[in-house]
Amino acid sequence: MGPRVVLLCSLFGVLLGQGIEQMSIEGCCKDGQSRCNDNEDCAALPLISESTTCRIVQEQCCVTVLEDNMCTTGINMAKDQGACDSLFTNTCEKKTTKMCCDCCLLGKATLEKGLPCDHTLSVGYQCGLVSRACCVHGAADNQTTPTQKTELPNKDETHENGDNSVLSDQCEGKCAHSCVGNHTCTCFKGYKLKPDGKSCEDINECLLGASNCRGGERCINTEGSFRCQREVSCGTGYELTDNNNCKDIDECETGIHNCGPEFECQNTQGSFRCSPKVKCGGGFIQDALGTCIDINECVSQTGPCHHGHICINTVGSYNCQRNSVNCGRGYHLNEEGNRCVDIDECKDHDKVCTGHGCVNLIGSFRCECEAGYIFNSISRMCEDINECRHYPGRLCAHKCENALGSYKCSCTTGFKLSVDGRNCDDLNECDSNPCSQECANVYGSYQCYCRRGYQLSDIDGLTCEDIDECALPTGGHICSYRCHNTPGSFHCSCPVKGYTLSPNGRSCQDVDECVTGTHTCLVDQSCFNVQGEFKCLSFDCPANYRRVGETRCERLLCNESDECLTMPLRITHYYLTFPTNIPVFTNIFRMGPSQTVAGDDIQIVITAGNEGRFFKTEQVPSGGVMSVAKLINKQQDFDLSLELRLRRYGTLSTYMAKVQVFVTQEEPRVPYNPLLE
Repeated sequence: MGPRVVLLCSLFGVLLGQGIEQMSIEGCCKDGQSRCNDNEDCAALPLISESTTCRIVQEQCCVTVLEDNMCTTGINMAKDQGACDSLFTNTCEKKTTKMCCDCCLLGKATLEKGLPCDHTLSVGYQCGLVSRACCVHGAADNQTTPTQKTELPNKDETHENGDNSVLSDQCEGKCAHSCVGNHTCTCFKGYKLKPDGKSCEDINECLLGASNCRGGERCINTEGSFRCQREVSCGTGYELTDNNNCKDIDECETGIHNCGPEFECQNTQGSFRCSPKVKCGGGFIQDALGTCIDINECVSQTGPCHHGHICINTVGSYNCQRNSVNCGRGYHLNEEGNRCVDIDECKDHDKVCTGHGCVNLIGSFRCECEAGYIFNSISRMCEDINECRHYPGRLCAHKCENALGSYKCSCTTGFKLSVDGRNCDDLNECDSNPCSQECANVYGSYQCYCRRGYQLSDIDGLTCEDIDECALPTGGHICSYRCHNTPGSFHCSCPVKGYTLSPNGRSCQDVDECVTGTHTCLVDQSCFNVQGEFKCLSFDCPANYRRVGETRCERLLCNESDECLTMPLRITHYYLTFPTNIPVFTNIFRMGPSQTVAGDDIQIVITAGNEGRFFKTEQVPSGGVMSVAKLINKQQDFDLSLELRLRRYGTLSTYMAKVQVFVTQEEPRVPYNPLLE
């Protein structure tokens, strides 16, 4: 009832502003109420005014009376029967009746438990009114106060002051569709209320199974409703139209018929017919193949000639001759020449029934055809029966070929005829070894496949060809140095000197000659391994230095000599190696005091060996680092001198690092050339 309240309230302003109605709003509403009481359909009421507003008010007032009547029926059922079980249906009318019945039972239960009739349950405005009415009515019955039939307050009742309380918008216009009172919104049919309690969204009846689409139809959701679309095929010769109906396909117009050149196509419902283009004239009949056959009018017609005449058949016609001793077909004159006697055609049956039996008849004959033949009464000959056409798909499993008086079966490729002469058995082609390596028989065919390292030829599909793994797009990365293709496989190799093949069989691993003892360094030299080779290194400490350990020289006492004091306290030798093309800015060496003290002033510079400016130094909190300044793209050696100057507590100390850098060529790789294999 709530939606109609909001709608009617909003319509008063429209009516007063337009001033084009032909009837008053009260007259439109009373007409709708009256037609509802006469059981007319509220959705198809006759127009009583040209005003759209009057039509809306007329329909809504009709619906209001209808819902009031249904609600009153539910209240009376709850009072009389005390149950609503008989109202379990999906119709809109029954749902309204059941709601009022259930809410009335709620009011009676509230009274029985001694609770106040004005409860605060959020059961909806209309349900709350019904529950309170039944509760108050029950209380009056318990006090033995005579009461009349309880009905839900009618939404069309007006107060004495003339104001229609039903038309007041209790939701203050916040509802998207309609208001049911008590600041509660509701939605039109086909929509549901969103969580915000104001907006409405479409209900997908297809997903909820609430559609009434028939079997073979598919439900398609629309805004506020749905539609049904046929999805079952119309069958051969028909197509589905946009309005869900089946329409005949004109095969003749679309050109999808199979009529031969001597026939013309005639469309029929769901199919078509092939009719011969050549039409037979009068006196002929056309057989299924379009051949014109003469009609014997003397036999097919009753009395074609007048009395006293005899009928003589001709090609395409007949003649009537005055009656004389003239015998018809199958008869001849007797020796006396006065009457016709039967001709025994079977005396010369090899001519009339070639190869078949002959039975003489009065004025005619019949051939006793052998099996596989049938007697043609028109041509009066035994004709071969085309068993393949008469019994399609029932004689042979695969292909049927007609023969004179019989037929024979044959099989498609990959099968052989079984012993019964009709069915086909799979032929195992692998028995004849058609493949160069492996063969797998499949039903009706076979499949060749190859062992690992081979692939099936694209030319014949039978021969297995070696896969050149080294020539594949990824072949250049299979082996780190060189790839060698072999039949069905491949193997990798490394440079003869300085490398060995790693356990994975693909990578080349540098041989550390210093560890394996295969170097040629002297006793007073140290071995230093680099990529693919080794270096024999040695050094001598300069004057006024003594050697400490294997890589360090320390300065002796200076005896207060200023020149000696400027010399580094310690000279340490370092050896580095890395491949070419190492990224620029890569840090390769770090130098600094073992411990830093607040106030330390540290400087690090390259004093020698950096003529090509391939390296640079920079200061860091713990000392300094040396990094690559330019890309080194070829193999070369560097003998660098780095000097660390440390000023601590006003005293300057100098340390030197002799860094020998061996830049080796990147791991070698030989491009694959199949001609060298």
